[in-house]
Amino acid sequence: MAMPMTIREYLRACDIDYEEVPHPREVSTSRIAQISHIGGSQLAKAIMLHGDQGYRVAVVPSTCDADLEKLSQMFHEKLELASEEEIQHEFSDCDPGATIAVGQAYGLKVYLDDQLRHQPDIYFDAGDHETLVHMSGNEFDRLMAESRHGAFSRPH
Repeated sequence: MAMPMTIREYLRACDIDYEEVPHPREVSTSRIAQISHIGGSQLAKAIMLHGDQGYRVAVVPSTCDADLEKLSQMFHEKLELASEEEIQHEFSDCDPGATIAVGQAYGLKVYLDDQLRHQPDIYFDAGDHETLVHMSGNEFDRLMAESRHGAFSRPH
């Protein structure tokens, strides 16, 4: 499977300069970073959340987990991890289990961890477990300009 058209068209509509980086099929972000020779702080991991007002996507460095309690406090909403079924329903054109950092393309609010802001380069899963999207940190900052942000990740 290739990058879903939803993501490709959203990036094109936002006039984002990016490249697709293929890698052997893998679902673990730590393994993807390792086999792709990417620093874990530059590989963005998306986590789908279920909140009082619908679904959200939290985007954190692959070396971290989202602190749900801190996120709930910051955004004044009780947030929990979404189920695999909920993820598949929202990201129906992606491989099962794929949560996309560009949740905006699917009409979802995105919360961005501050550690990912102003990185020189950012990579994230393209939705197929075999491709990363790579862009400059400036392009990623532009892409995420409307997303709420804060310090809500913690190391694994």
